[in-house]
Amino acid sequence: MDLALAIPLFLLETAWLVLDWMFGLGMEVWAAQGDRERIDTASLAHTERVWVLLVAVLVVAVLAGIFRARWTLIGHLLVALLAGGGLVIAQHQWDDSHAPPPGCIRYSANC
Repeated sequence: MDLALAIPLFLLETAWLVLDWMFGLGMEVWAAQGDRERIDTASLAHTERVWVLLVAVLVVAVLAGIFRARWTLIGHLLVALLAGGGLVIAQHQWDDSHAPPPGCIRYSANC
């Protein structure tokens, strides 16, 4: 029974992450046509949705651990790792796109 629940949940959560990245973020960035403000807004909204999924997955993983549903726990921890990796990549891209120009001294008037 545990495996019958773990596999569909793992596939559903992974598909949600991939589809949200492709369509939720990708299509919004495409529609922004270079408008930096819209791209930033879409990026932040995507990050918030991934955070919500990460929290939900970890809550279900804790419940699976309490009820000793081994495969459900493993599946949710894998999705949590995937979501966490996506958040790390998103933060890295955010930092790269919002970095000051090279040679800029922090807190100076020209930065």
